[in-house]
Amino acid sequence: MTTPRRSLLAATALATLLPLAARAQTPSPLAELIVEKKVFEFRDYRTRGGAALANGRVGYQTAGTLNAAGDNAVLITHFFTGNSHAFGRYAAGEAPGYWDSIIGPGKPIDTDRFFVVSSDTLANLNARDARTTTTGPASVNPATGRPYAMDFPVVSIRDFVEVQKLLLESLGVKKLALVAGPSMGALQAIEWACAYPDWVARAMPVIGTGEVDAWLLGWLDVWEAPIRMDPNWRNGDYYAQGRQPPMAGLSEALRIVTLHSRDRGWAREFGRRPAEGQDPARRIGDRFAVEQWLEDAASARARVSDANSFLFLTRANQLFLNEYDSRDAALKQARARWLVLPSAGDRVFPVEYGHELAAALRELGQPVAMQELKGDLGHLEGVADVAQAGEAIRALLAG
Repeated sequence: MTTPRRSLLAATALATLLPLAARAQTPSPLAELIVEKKVFEFRDYRTRGGAALANGRVGYQTAGTLNAAGDNAVLITHFFTGNSHAFGRYAAGEAPGYWDSIIGPGKPIDTDRFFVVSSDTLANLNARDARTTTTGPASVNPATGRPYAMDFPVVSIRDFVEVQKLLLESLGVKKLALVAGPSMGALQAIEWACAYPDWVARAMPVIGTGEVDAWLLGWLDVWEAPIRMDPNWRNGDYYAQGRQPPMAGLSEALRIVTLHSRDRGWAREFGRRPAEGQDPARRIGDRFAVEQWLEDAASARARVSDANSFLFLTRANQLFLNEYDSRDAALKQARARWLVLPSAGDRVFPVEYGHELAAALRELGQPVAMQELKGDLGHLEGVADVAQAGEAIRALLAG
């Protein structure tokens, strides 16, 4: 019999907003948190690579109240396929944010105590989703009146941080009690702690790494390869009327990401059974159940995603801590208290990356705690079941 947890994960994977991450969660006895999606606009931004971005927009949401000193803020930074919906619901009965289990009144990141902010990144993958606001390659270039496409400037994890800082300053934030996020969000949390040590009191990178080494560079290239191979991609020039976006390539790329982000235990429920009505032993075109599930989940996700944005995001990840000579040169700039949360079954950022990050921080004399997340979801333990580290998070914020 399928467990409720697995059934909920499978259903959520086919949803249109966060199919690769969030799972429907058991209703909390604590007060339900309703949040509003807002838009932050900025002008005349210069990227870390030196390019000019005349104007930009990112969506964000908040919960809690900023104190008079402006130093009780918590920034939540999202993962590769995510957006700002990290906590709360947009309306009663709607799906909760992906970290709703740990953010809210009375939860480990307590919105009765902290002012919590989460924002969409530049070049957000979900450019075609109505509840994501982002400036990226699918946005209109004011200089030409047409989508930027591949003329959009290269952006890095540091650029995400810089835009978040502009947003926080506009809200009156002076210091972050915590910056935390999973996966690509972990990279942003680390970059924040290194770039702005006077701002960041605590950092919680979840299912992340302290460096994107050559092996990870290669994996990110594998992720994006199907998009570049799709004839409809046209070197990124597919936005014109009458042209079809590279949906086959984007779906295949997302299928790779979907499987890569899970561990073997997740797939046990599928076994070796065929997809409904199919017989792979007799017909070469027929599918196994796990193959069909991955294809359906990826196709659903592709419908709200943009292929060029996928490519710009992989490059941003590749440029993590790019402005420093080494990982340790970056980390020694930080002055935060750290909680590192790797996943034991992670296939994207294998658990040794978390151990290496924690060891490097200890070697540099920085206070760090670490807890391995357990379970059969692999990389996604840090999104779907981060609540297992609830006590460690409370301890981090108590100090």
